[in-house]
Amino acid sequence: MTEDEARSLIAGLTHVPRETWQALDTLAKLVKGEAAQHNLVASSTVDHIWSRHILDSAQLLAWAPSGERWLDLGTGAGFPGLVVAALRPWPMTLVEPRKLRADFLQRAIDAMGLGNRTTVHCARVESLAPDAHGIISARAVASLEQLLGLAHVHQHKSTVWLLPKGRTAASEVAAARRTWQGTFRIEPSMTDPDAGIVIAENVQPKAGAGSKR
Repeated sequence: MTEDEARSLIAGLTHVPRETWQALDTLAKLVKGEAAQHNLVASSTVDHIWSRHILDSAQLLAWAPSGERWLDLGTGAGFPGLVVAALRPWPMTLVEPRKLRADFLQRAIDAMGLGNRTTVHCARVESLAPDAHGIISARAVASLEQLLGLAHVHQHKSTVWLLPKGRTAASEVAAARRTWQGTFRIEPSMTDPDAGIVIAENVQPKAGAGSKR
């Protein structure tokens, strides 16, 4: 998929004003410029950043309830958190335990003009005080079962989990159902016909199963 094709698909998802395109261009340039230095993304994906990372992140908006506080775990190079923050004026919290990447995220926030509503915690999610968010996302961070255990204290009764899971989506949902209850469904990814996005709601540990923080 070309950059123009990826941009066209993003425009089909949501209205994108000029200043938002500029913010996304800034993110793309920053990631390309520092990818090798900080191992931000796989080297094989740098030349396809718009399809492999920006569009892959933006597509989550199709299932995101409007106006909710968003918690993005293991944000890394800014995906999906910074893409969503550029596209939507919602409060965004990024959690990234690696200092070099957290520092990169702060530089990107400043360069993209997102500092008034986007914050970075250089920490592991299990070390954060419970704080309810309406949307929780994570991209290539941990298994579904592990993510639910680590982050369920940051949800409220209507929280929607948006979790790109690639080709392991079905098996991860099956594994998570052993210890977690809720509504789980898998939506196809716009960027990979074999990949799936797990969307979960009403998530709670099963009685007697326990959970890990």
